[in-house]
Amino acid sequence: MEPHRIKDLIEFHSRFISDNRKLQLKKVLAQRTRYVTVVLEDLFQSHNASAVLRSCDCFGVQDVHIIENTNEFSVSPQVALGAAKWLNLHKYNKHQNNTLDAISALKKNGYRIVATSPHTNETSLNTFNINKGKFALFFGTELTGLSEQVMDNADEFLLIPMHGFTESLNISVSAAICLYTLSQRLYESETDYKLDQHEADIIMLDWLRKTVKSWQSIENRFFNEINQ
Repeated sequence: MEPHRIKDLIEFHSRFISDNRKLQLKKVLAQRTRYVTVVLEDLFQSHNASAVLRSCDCFGVQDVHIIENTNEFSVSPQVALGAAKWLNLHKYNKHQNNTLDAISALKKNGYRIVATSPHTNETSLNTFNINKGKFALFFGTELTGLSEQVMDNADEFLLIPMHGFTESLNISVSAAICLYTLSQRLYESETDYKLDQHEADIIMLDWLRKTVKSWQSIENRFFNEINQ
């Protein structure tokens, strides 16, 4: 759809929501980013998957990439609290091993592949270079962590420093810590992390459609008006 038509639709749908709701959508959208994205490899516990989606929404990460090799990704409504509704979910599940497909797609879009692992000491959350370019944070399955395909193709490794006897955190906790720390550093930096106007308009239209009741019939009315 042409950019000007998207803007027209945004203006049209906005007539059917309150001013407060409109301001809320704009406020949240203003802090959305695709500079950082999250990749979940083969998670099997729905409460963990849902908690990560909730963290992504809370910390402004718009895209989540989901690799389904063995386990089908599922969302627990009680945990996600509707977060998935406001995110763009990209699934990789057409082959027996979809990890390399995800890595290839992300690299083509200019992302650094960053593996989160307790078994590396290359860089910590506080020293990770956020200004180097877009990055994709990979989180692995609850039992075994990230696959060899991710570890072998990672550009960088990210470590959460820990000082106890337990050497790893729950996947949803790890994701929340990483997203909070890195998003705060990103928002306080001079890095251009925000969406461009066209991206923002596409997302706003999608959100309005999810907010306005009977949006399809309302949108048909819009096209009928402009075609008269």
